[in-house]
Amino acid sequence: MNRTEKEQEVVKLSDRFKKAKAIIFAGYRGLKVSEITELRSKLKKSASVMKVVKNRLVKRVLNQEGMKDLEKYFHEPIAIATSESDPAAVAKVLVEFAKDHERLKLKGGYLDGKMLDIKMIDTLAKLPSREVLLSRAMASMLSPATNLACVLNALPQKLVRAINAIKEKKA
Repeated sequence: MNRTEKEQEVVKLSDRFKKAKAIIFAGYRGLKVSEITELRSKLKKSASVMKVVKNRLVKRVLNQEGMKDLEKYFHEPIAIATSESDPAAVAKVLVEFAKDHERLKLKGGYLDGKMLDIKMIDTLAKLPSREVLLSRAMASMLSPATNLACVLNALPQKLVRAINAIKEKKA
């Protein structure tokens, strides 16, 4: 890789870090090419991407972006998985894959300006999907309106029942 290629890679990586909602680092030593390909295809289905980049280039980007604390993960070959849409999706795929493939070692990550440890990544992976969370939020917002509609609908129904009861008594 010549100097201009390295500079281009740093710019691409920097842009990717800026756009990413979640960044997760994983050690991949010992994984077969077919396993890495399988992992990449699973990540692609969840709108996530995994890339292996030279540690020196990643450290340069981390310094530029003010994420110098993350340098501790880059002392061995590390794969970087990112998601621009759903932070939980990338974590779910990696945690599930790591359960089946011992050689994939989750190291840590970065989410909303904070470092993630392995426990936080596991917690993130256990979260429901974005769509489920949105539907739950909508249901909780709509429940007061639904309850009010039921109460307002019950008043005329009770009046009709009372009139019918009086009618039956007189008949």
